[in-house]
Amino acid sequence: MRPFFLLLTAGFIVGCQQGIPEDALAIKPDTLERRQLESRRFVGGKEGDILSACAGVAQDMGFTIDESETKLGVLVASKTREASEAGSRFMVALLAGGNAANSMDKSQKIRLCIVVKPVVGKEGTEWVVRATFQRMVWNSYGQLNRLEGLREPELYQQFFEKLSKSVFLEAQKI
Repeated sequence: MRPFFLLLTAGFIVGCQQGIPEDALAIKPDTLERRQLESRRFVGGKEGDILSACAGVAQDMGFTIDESETKLGVLVASKTREASEAGSRFMVALLAGGNAANSMDKSQKIRLCIVVKPVVGKEGTEWVVRATFQRMVWNSYGQLNRLEGLREPELYQQFFEKLSKSVFLEAQKI
């Protein structure tokens, strides 16, 4: 009887498993546009110099470097901020009888992930820098409410403008 029960339980567990969604590996229509927003090419220099410039820009933007693997060309940085606004918290509490304010967004962590990879270009070695910004938001109970990619073009423009200047200064050893 016991082996039958184990076999029945295993069959039930396997039967409930949904597997990989059909569109998991499908390229979405906005993939190219998003990649262009997140990536820039830089000519010349060394990978270490590019990563150093990326770290400097991240720190200038208020991020703390969490992880760095220069051999892989990867840098991860983050900053934590308060996620709620007093006005919106008050209005929700007023409309919901006072208890909803406790479950409002409380804190958020903005993560910046940078990958630098070499490519062969017209002028020799070029570097493609891809930066992605994500936001994680926790409520007042410490539960993760949202995990989302940030797509604001201004954010990426600001990062890459500062990075261009920093790469130039690194190359000139200024």
